[in-house]
Amino acid sequence: MNALSMLDRKLVRDLARLWAQSLAVALVMACGVMTLILALGATRALDDTRAAFYDRTRFGDVFARATRAPESVKTAIAAINGVSAVETRIVNPVIIDITGMAEPATGMVISIPDHGEPAVNRLYLRSGRLPELGRDNEAVIIEAFAEAHGFRPGDSFDVLINGRQRHLSITGITLSPEYVYAIGPGDMVPDQKRFGVIHMHRSVLEGAYDMKGAFNDVSLTLSHNADQKDVISQLDTILEPHGGTGAYGRVDHMSDAFLESELTQLKAMAQIIPPIFLFIAAFLVNMILSRLIALEREQIGLLKAVGYFNRDIAWHYAKLTLVISIVGVAIGAIAGTRLGHGMASLYGEFYSFPFLVFSREPDLYVISALVTFAAALVGAANAIMGAVRLPPAVAMRPPAPTRYRNLFNSSAGGFRLPFSQLTVMALRHLLRWPLRTALTTLGTALPVALLITSLFAFDSIEHMIDTIWFRADRQDATLTFAADRSEDAIRDVSRLPGVIAAEPFRAEAATLRNGYRSRNIQIIASKPETDISRVLDRAFAPIKLPPSGILLSERLAEHLDLATGDQVEVELNDGQGRKVMVPLIGVTNSYVGLNANMSHEALNRLSGQGGRISGARVLVDESRIDDLYAEIKQTPAIASVALQGISRQRFRAVIEENIGISITIYVSLAVIITFGVIYNSARIQLSERARELASLRVFGFTSREVSSVLLTELGVMVILAQPLGWLIGRSFSLLVAKGFESDLFRIPLIINMSTYAMSSLIVLGGALVSALIVRRRIDRLDLIRVLKTRD
Repeated sequence: MNALSMLDRKLVRDLARLWAQSLAVALVMACGVMTLILALGATRALDDTRAAFYDRTRFGDVFARATRAPESVKTAIAAINGVSAVETRIVNPVIIDITGMAEPATGMVISIPDHGEPAVNRLYLRSGRLPELGRDNEAVIIEAFAEAHGFRPGDSFDVLINGRQRHLSITGITLSPEYVYAIGPGDMVPDQKRFGVIHMHRSVLEGAYDMKGAFNDVSLTLSHNADQKDVISQLDTILEPHGGTGAYGRVDHMSDAFLESELTQLKAMAQIIPPIFLFIAAFLVNMILSRLIALEREQIGLLKAVGYFNRDIAWHYAKLTLVISIVGVAIGAIAGTRLGHGMASLYGEFYSFPFLVFSREPDLYVISALVTFAAALVGAANAIMGAVRLPPAVAMRPPAPTRYRNLFNSSAGGFRLPFSQLTVMALRHLLRWPLRTALTTLGTALPVALLITSLFAFDSIEHMIDTIWFRADRQDATLTFAADRSEDAIRDVSRLPGVIAAEPFRAEAATLRNGYRSRNIQIIASKPETDISRVLDRAFAPIKLPPSGILLSERLAEHLDLATGDQVEVELNDGQGRKVMVPLIGVTNSYVGLNANMSHEALNRLSGQGGRISGARVLVDESRIDDLYAEIKQTPAIASVALQGISRQRFRAVIEENIGISITIYVSLAVIITFGVIYNSARIQLSERARELASLRVFGFTSREVSSVLLTELGVMVILAQPLGWLIGRSFSLLVAKGFESDLFRIPLIINMSTYAMSSLIVLGGALVSALIVRRRIDRLDLIRVLKTRD
């Protein structure tokens, strides 16, 4: 029989003997493969679907708003170098009245050409048909809104368009590239019941808004070699006399920005989570092979003596590693694919794509397999090299006995601890292998860290909710007017049924600049004495708005490279083209968006247009909330309403649903890691010390006392792992929080003591189960067979 088949038969015997330990390692590897496939596959699915949908619907590259621009400027816009298509439209917010729903819904009504398809931002028709020309009350609505209310083609609803109640008939259900992530004003997550998008013929909306031969919204697509910054600059110049509010690219489009944020989070997951599992897998492989090679010293010596080369020995143990890895890759690939399909379905609920298929491209699995094989072989390399370096004569001799130092005996110059002899035996063994002890402790700490990294999201979200809805924006509702009104309008708001208190605000689109850095944002102005909606400093204390100057959120100040006391150039996008240097008075704390705040007096002075308000924040008597809703539905001046309580509930529900799924996955993975580390460590210690433990049984110690030696070692390492896991978990959580940061959201690093405790309890529970399994093996030791075995 040839040499290869003999080594292969030995490989099969080794795997049969080590099947439980090998399976534990394979499961840890599978966790790494699964999370890698899940993260990369979901990223590809979302990215590829987005690209395909955007291309099919000709989603715009540049967008802009104006107050009222004549259709004649479309020619000038189309002539900008790099512009390939232009679509001018009429876009306005509306109040939607749904039968059976007390609270008013908010919507956007968008024009579509009377003839043909839009050149930019085409609709994807899911069912029904587009409106027919001449039928002024026909419209199509987006699918998410339709499904939330059970609408089908042929159904109808009421909508307040520019002060006139219209009864619209639904002719079709559509998807729009602009509202893949359909989020209403004032909301942080989509609320399909309370935000809808309505498309109607251009001629209908021209008549409704007195916009004959004019538009207030424009979208452009660009050629591949276009300079987007130059296009935006020229578009702003064209629209500035017509109330242009500042053009922006796709990256700043609300829907696409949320999609990009999701992709950023998935990429962060791929960079942080899988390496944890692969590191532990490499460590476990090293543990198993090191012990196996130590037990097979004589066999290795005999193999070399009879003519096997070092490369044959090395390849034999490498194959053992690869077989375990293949099992792990197979399990991980199956689990990752199944979970990936589930994640694709979850994304399908949030993002309005016509399809979303989890990526199953071969290279995804090849990459995962190669990364896993590499990690396993790196972990095995040191043990394999140890086998290769052994000369035959040395290998065939038993290893030199380990020399112990007497650390716990005062007569030998050490010190005496109040421990039993069995406990001292356990502690001596830990000190005998300090590197192994340290690595096992680290391996046990990592599942604690993984749990903290996932569970801290609950703490952070609760802190965000408290900050956003109870410390800062404490109103019950935010009413936004169809157009800015005089300050006297706040009295009309105060007279609405159920309104207890009302505070005005003004919102002005502006461009902030500091040298070459710039950002298009909205400046929000309030009265200095405002108390319903407050601006918070970095310590979350309310700030009284100063009579002059501007306040910027921390992230916006970082974007513009500004510090308190610096001057920032402010240009209001009101068509006047005035640029004013304004001092930065302070930096605020905000977890959502890029915020700029001024006092009402300061913004009025800056605009030079006198006192105007854009809306009001109100506190409402809960007992009269239905009366308020009914009145809002009949008030033409109110274009949209954001209900804080519903927004908060929706935000919490969506976050908890998403995090709940993630937590279930991560808790399962952490238990697998714990079992893999503790079980393998215990099995290796048992194989090393079987003769010693059997001798104790012969000397009269009970099975419980003998087990305590091994379990004490495990207990010490598990306990030492907890504070280390807390420290690593906090570091990982910081990386996750930083990785998830975007201009839309900033997740604070908040970790409560209960999160540390919960993470440790889960790992301690997993360790206890592993220890009990090993305890049973100790109880079943064959004393005669073990004592006859040579050391």
